[in-house]
Amino acid sequence: GTLCCAAGITQGNVFLKGVRPDHMRAVLYKLREAGVDFRESQAGLRILGRARNPIQVRTLAYPGFPTDMQAPMMTLALASRGASVFCETIFENRFMHARELVRLGAQIRIEDRIALVEGGHPLQGAAVSSTDLRGGAAMIIAGLIADGTTEIYDIYHIDRGYENFEEKFASLGGNIERICVYVN
Repeated sequence: GTLCCAAGITQGNVFLKGVRPDHMRAVLYKLREAGVDFRESQAGLRILGRARNPIQVRTLAYPGFPTDMQAPMMTLALASRGASVFCETIFENRFMHARELVRLGAQIRIEDRIALVEGGHPLQGAAVSSTDLRGGAAMIIAGLIADGTTEIYDIYHIDRGYENFEEKFASLGGNIERICVYVN
């Protein structure tokens, strides 16, 4: 799902080998609603095009829209013109990544369990934190379209759930680099 959002925000053409589209119907439905095209096959899933339409997302238990995909999908919504609405029904504080996206120039307003996302505004690179696993993924995706350099701190969250994430995003054309900083 994260790589699908990355392709949809950058107008990618990405083939995800071995993906089971039947396990991610809710995510694919929202990608299509956003204007991202995809093609399913026995071998996997091809994601094509770019998000251009605002979306409405309500997190639900499986087979509904997964709360884990809310942060990457919110970042995808930043690429389309217009207002998207996210309703988080599973976890409180699931919108912690939103304040980090605002540091990049995103226009997001939070009211209780609702996030209003005004897409279509340029993002500017900045120093942000990975607030959790999916929030960190959202920062990476936002950095792909932000002007300038985006520095992401506290990436141990990302490392916990995404193996070799910098290599994967670099292989897709992202300009991404891990820099280790040690403080005594």
